[in-house]
Amino acid sequence: MYKRIRDLREDADLNQTKVAKYLGMSQTGYSKYETGENDIPSEILIKLADFYKTSVDYLLGRTDERKPYSKHK
Repeated sequence: MYKRIRDLREDADLNQTKVAKYLGMSQTGYSKYETGENDIPSEILIKLADFYKTSVDYLLGRTDERKPYSKHK
């Protein structure tokens, strides 16, 4: 999971400071998510999935499909 959020950020040519600002936190706090030093809370995972237009399952490594989650009606 930690590698995926780093890879997504790098693929988007963003630095940790910009992602941290979007999440409303410090760069240091966000950095600890990417290194695995801190677990990522559910609400942050959801925000990251929305930000990168992917699914939480992708971030967690439960799927390799990067497409966003879609609700079936």
